[in-house]
Amino acid sequence: MKPLNYAILKHFTKVGEACAEDVIEALKGDYSKYKALKRDAVISALMTAEANGLLEETRFEMDDMGNLRVYYHANEEGAATINKYIKD
Repeated sequence: MKPLNYAILKHFTKVGEACAEDVIEALKGDYSKYKALKRDAVISALMTAEANGLLEETRFEMDDMGNLRVYYHANEEGAATINKYIKD
């Protein structure tokens, strides 16, 4: 099994876009016991990936609880970089 941050990045090569909650939902089957699979930690990982040019922000919205959801996607170059270094 891949490290959690690798799995987070790899998730974006398989979906059009996702927010932290989407990532948590997608990965909870394999990573539910990881302490870092929490909203704040996933948001931090996504923001780091964006700062490093692997992900781009696509849109944002407020959920029913009043929390901001920021959506990201891996552009072509970001996805290629992720796939180059993180194999399936």
